[in-house]
Amino acid sequence: MSRAETANADALGQNQGVSQPAFEFALDDGAEHTYSVGELADAVNGALRSRFGSGVWIRGEIQGYSERGPHAYFRLVEVTDAGKAVLDVSLFANARVRLRPLLQKHGLQLAEGIKVRVFGSLDFYAPSGRLSLKMSGIDPRYTLGEMALQRDDVIRRLVASGMYDANRRRTLTLLPLRIGLITSVGSAAWHDFTKELEQSGHGFEIRAVDVRVQGDTAAAMVTAAINELNGHGDLDVIVIVRGGGPRTELAVFDSESIALAIAAAPCPVFTGLGHEIDRSVADEVAHTAFKTPTACAGALVERAQAFSQRTEGAWTAIAALAGRQIEQASTGLLDTARRIEQRTVAAVERADQRLTDRSHRVNLSSGRALEQASMHMQRSTERVGRRALQFATQELSTLQQIEARVRLLDPVHTLARGWSLTRTADGRVVRSAEELAVGATIITTFASGQASSTVDTLAETPTASQGEPA
Repeated sequence: MSRAETANADALGQNQGVSQPAFEFALDDGAEHTYSVGELADAVNGALRSRFGSGVWIRGEIQGYSERGPHAYFRLVEVTDAGKAVLDVSLFANARVRLRPLLQKHGLQLAEGIKVRVFGSLDFYAPSGRLSLKMSGIDPRYTLGEMALQRDDVIRRLVASGMYDANRRRTLTLLPLRIGLITSVGSAAWHDFTKELEQSGHGFEIRAVDVRVQGDTAAAMVTAAINELNGHGDLDVIVIVRGGGPRTELAVFDSESIALAIAAAPCPVFTGLGHEIDRSVADEVAHTAFKTPTACAGALVERAQAFSQRTEGAWTAIAALAGRQIEQASTGLLDTARRIEQRTVAAVERADQRLTDRSHRVNLSSGRALEQASMHMQRSTERVGRRALQFATQELSTLQQIEARVRLLDPVHTLARGWSLTRTADGRVVRSAEELAVGATIITTFASGQASSTVDTLAETPTASQGEPA
């Protein structure tokens, strides 16, 4: 319905004095035009073209991005205090092909979550009864500006919290061989990085974590991977690499969560994110940022080679110094040996002279000593001879006395005086009657012969106190 038709309808309603709700009960007199659904859709589209001319610029955030064949579809969303506003957008194949060079020139790619300013014509699609935008243009500067603003906001928060340069304060070891690698395993970036290390010939050890480096889940996966490697504590360096791509894909690495994980890493973090113009927030907070994965690997190889060269140089210097010191020591040793030889010869000569002198003195004194010793020996022999005769006479007399006493104690002499010796049958000497029993056999030895007898009775011998002889 045109503006004129709308005005005529309003005037007719006022002339008849009928309020708007009363139209539900008014008879169709043919004065009001009734639209079919299709006609209304056409009228709405006509009004849109009349109002917005050839098209309209609209800004918002892309959500629900999808591709169906050569076409792309998404929603532009704006969240305000009043609520959420949504507009469907269709990017058909012809417009998509036409816009591709512009997007590539600015390193952009339409993707989930990016903010865009697009141009297109509004269309009320009758089959679904929904209003949509047929996109035909885009303002890359708006998207890049929004991304830059978001990146600047993240960097400002990092600077304010003291985390912006935290990882750059980490000390890189002289020989970083234990590497934690975060990338899409099997990708071109993966192959470029690992090939560079393998061809170096150094003993690099890689602990890889496979992640997505673009898309909705990329930021969360990369953050989790950094935190996982941070927990190991035995790495020399953590490396994050990916190949080149549109700036909108690389915006993943503007994530504040990734930046905070890098800042908190206990070891240096290297980035090789494959873009040479813009620096991501991850590049800003990393210990060192490189343009490509290959350059990142090359830096590690160069450090290992530099360490190897310094080691070889130090070894060469040590060997040279040791050689010089050995040569100096050898020279000193020869000098010392010559001095020792000279002093030894002199000492031997002096000792030989002293020995000759002492030998001469010994020869002179030995004759006198032998003569004196011979005289002393002769006198001692005479004294010993005299004393030996006296000692032998004394000892002979002593032996004779002992012999006499022994003869007196010999039992044979005792028996000869009338005594006898009594033994038991087993040869034991009987000293007391108490040692015998009635019926026992005893053997009595006399000075001449023996007698055997049997004990009939045993009588107690009187003691001296009873008046009997002892």
